[in-house]
Amino acid sequence: MAMFTGKVALVTGGSAGIGRATAVAFAREGAKVVVASRRVKEGEETVHLIREAGSDGFFIRTDVAKASEVKTMVEKTVATYGRLDYAFNNAGVIEPKPGPIVEQTEETFDQIVSINIKGVWLSMKYEIPEMLKRGGGAIVNMSSVAGVIGFPAIGIYVASKHAVIGLTKAAALEYSKSGVRVNAVNPGAIETDMLSHVAGGNPEAMSQMAAHHPIGRIGKPEEIAEAVIWLCSDKASFVTGHSLLVDGGLTIQ
Repeated sequence: MAMFTGKVALVTGGSAGIGRATAVAFAREGAKVVVASRRVKEGEETVHLIREAGSDGFFIRTDVAKASEVKTMVEKTVATYGRLDYAFNNAGVIEPKPGPIVEQTEETFDQIVSINIKGVWLSMKYEIPEMLKRGGGAIVNMSSVAGVIGFPAIGIYVASKHAVIGLTKAAALEYSKSGVRVNAVNPGAIETDMLSHVAGGNPEAMSQMAAHHPIGRIGKPEEIAEAVIWLCSDKASFVTGHSLLVDGGLTIQ
């Protein structure tokens, strides 16, 4: 029997990259998967992949910066499947134009904070009560290596990912005794649209990023998905409040 048979998982930012890979990984382990994203076509494509993996799921268009939409996302999940066991709060954005902090706009700051920090908080705000009703669950929040070290040109993103770790630790302290484990995952450079954006589509920049990882390459979305699956599983039953680095050794240098 698959590890998550009879369980329900929710993935925000599930329309591509790490979110999509994780949604499919949940499905392969038997979970029904709800995919939330602002991008409708891509989100529906993820649902198709979930069904190809042998499970069931649906897409709900959600802006995680809006409380009413996050509330609806969770309510529809429970109305459809009767429960919520796992959540991967993955939706996030980065500076549209990387550059020094003093050159960033208030609009950029507000957007990143609203999605990367407020979005994680709102997601937990509505997910945790549903998990508590059924005796517990597991949440993984998306942080980054940028949540533990600094990087130039993406300073607001860096600050937001540090904040995700703080929210994760606080939530873990508040709810672990009630059966809800809350952890974070901290990827290094991963083959995603976001990384291509940061590299400006420059193959040489991508090669330089790969060289910064002692493992000698950029990671794959599926490798982060496996870490999320483990953190949600009973194999990680004694793990909470942890930020798991999946970074090819980037931060050990």
